[in-house]
Amino acid sequence: MRVPRQPGAHSLRLLSLLVYVMGAAPSPALTAGCPDRCVCDDQLVVQCAGRELTQFPADLPLATRQLIISNNRIGDLPALQLNYLSDLVYLDCSNNSLAEISESTFGNLHKLAYLDLSFNTLLQIDERTFGPLGSLVMLRLTDNPGLREIHADAFAENAALQVLDVSRNNLSAFNVSGLIGLPSLRSVGLSGNPWRCDCDTEDLCLWVQIENFKFQDEGQTVCQSPAELTGRRLAELGMQLRADCHQGLGYWDYLFFVAIGFVIFSAGTVSAWVMGVLMVLYERYSKRKSEELDSDDEDSRGGGGGKQGNGDVRKTGVQV
Repeated sequence: MRVPRQPGAHSLRLLSLLVYVMGAAPSPALTAGCPDRCVCDDQLVVQCAGRELTQFPADLPLATRQLIISNNRIGDLPALQLNYLSDLVYLDCSNNSLAEISESTFGNLHKLAYLDLSFNTLLQIDERTFGPLGSLVMLRLTDNPGLREIHADAFAENAALQVLDVSRNNLSAFNVSGLIGLPSLRSVGLSGNPWRCDCDTEDLCLWVQIENFKFQDEGQTVCQSPAELTGRRLAELGMQLRADCHQGLGYWDYLFFVAIGFVIFSAGTVSAWVMGVLMVLYERYSKRKSEELDSDDEDSRGGGGGKQGNGDVRKTGVQV
């Protein structure tokens, strides 16, 4: 641990005057201690690399701006301790034993611009893992041999991201829908992964082909499967996969549609014929019913008139 240099009387007077004039408290980096087996300096840099640490260093100065904990055996980044470092802009966690990170890991590191997670044992990157890192410019995720999956929205909110390196992992597919829309992205590393070049990676291959200037290692970004495409560059397969995965209709497709059309037409014709027959029968029934009602009415009126005539004759006879 570095022994702090004793400040001179002139320096103390100057510092006291500055604090008095600005009405500010001394920086935590100058008042807090330095973690065991780490070295801290006045530039707010904490150097803990290669110290055989198995846990995240405790008692870090709250104003730390650069934290280097590479080349240790740290297995976890405790969110509570890490998120106290709200002024952190540089974090190097490479060559450790990190197996899992999440959105909460970096929840309060809104100023972080550089993050190195290479040479760890990460298995997957979940949705919005790096979402809180709105100022992130460079992210290194290389050499995690168990890293098989990166969620499509893992980087969707990192609008400032310029450099992303996911080389030498175990990725066979990569949904790039969240990356294509990043406005600042200018460099992507994809080499050294066992890419499976099929319809699942069609968009990736097409993106590499169209914007190959972003891929510095494009020549080494090749397919591992299927066997007939092994060793082929992703950049030369984009249009081929687009054509293969979106083929036109074949003979059997047309035959199927013709058969379906005939069935629908036949069903419609039969339905129309049945409805027509039912309408005719109903019309005939209604007409016959109407005729029967009219006949009954005429019979009723005829019988009533005869009775009235007989009554008049009888009445006349009595008067005579």
